[in-house]
Amino acid sequence: MSETETAVAPSSAAADDERYMKLALALGRRGLGNTWPNPAVGAVLVKDGVIVGRGWTQPGGRPHAEVEALRRAKRAAKGATLYVTLEPCSHEGMTPPCADAVIKAGVARVVSALEDPNPEVAGQGHARLREAGIDVDVGLCAGEARQAHAGHISRIATSRPHVTLKLAVSADGKAGLAGRKPAPITEVEARDRVFMIRYQSDAILVGLGTILSDNPQLTTRLPGLYERSPVRVVLDANLRIPLSLSVVSTVGDVPTWIFCSKKASDVAEDFLTQKGCKVFRVDDTQGRLDLDEIMKILAEQGITRLMVEGGPTVASSFAAADMVDEFVLFRGSRDVGDKGIDPLEGMPLDKLTGQLKLIDTALLGPDTIEHYVRAS
Repeated sequence: MSETETAVAPSSAAADDERYMKLALALGRRGLGNTWPNPAVGAVLVKDGVIVGRGWTQPGGRPHAEVEALRRAKRAAKGATLYVTLEPCSHEGMTPPCADAVIKAGVARVVSALEDPNPEVAGQGHARLREAGIDVDVGLCAGEARQAHAGHISRIATSRPHVTLKLAVSADGKAGLAGRKPAPITEVEARDRVFMIRYQSDAILVGLGTILSDNPQLTTRLPGLYERSPVRVVLDANLRIPLSLSVVSTVGDVPTWIFCSKKASDVAEDFLTQKGCKVFRVDDTQGRLDLDEIMKILAEQGITRLMVEGGPTVASSFAAADMVDEFVLFRGSRDVGDKGIDPLEGMPLDKLTGQLKLIDTALLGPDTIEHYVRAS
């Protein structure tokens, strides 16, 4: 073998590793919004340059991705390399540890993107694999994996979901008409993108004002995806939401959780729970619900990825509390006029955009989408 051949081989192997890991990441994204409280993991088994098994976390969080890939690979898993976007679990939960399944299948090598921050795992899965004689590499495509598992990481590390705030503003920087009346701002391409963000979220949160002014469905209205609609979360301090509105009347199709003050009417709560809604009581200050307590409860309920979509007051409260991890801003091509309302209550929009890092801008028909993330 020549010096040139010797130098090329490692880079070729590294390129293959990256390609298979990116495939695992793509597979894992299939589960976003549908696996909570578990992370949406992807896994690929490769043997002699051939993919012999693929898997991703199934609805409700199990079976796990590794088990799915092993099931598809069957005996071909022996001697194979497993590419997985998060450390295989090592603890007994609702299912046996994935690390044990990997060992039992005879996998020769594991390439893992991230160590799991869950203290019940936290490197123990990798250690168990190494103790069994499996070659373990950790860190490939770690940045992409952290983004894919941002909800899981946030829930473990901060006891709150990862928050994505969505706002739409007109060409003249307004979010609606005077009196908080809705105004058409974006076209169908942007609305379809909003549905996709909902589809990849565990829950979507709005304030009562949005419910009263728009009577929104807050569902994923794309072909075949309605059943993947997120949990609908409504902030309604005094439980004033009418039972006839969509988020209550369709609760049999898509869950609705309502957060209210501890001083809210017991009778109103009874009516809502009879309809099928879940009601959570939290502390409030002058009618403003305790956002920290809400986020903690959502995390305890298993929510890892929260989309905040409703209302200038709600949006500004998340921005003021420094709880916006991602910000998706849709800029429409039409004006609303001087009497329109601002997108953030009592706060200029650049106060939020200035705190975050712009990572992407794209055209969606006549509209523009800007994607910001928390600066590291």
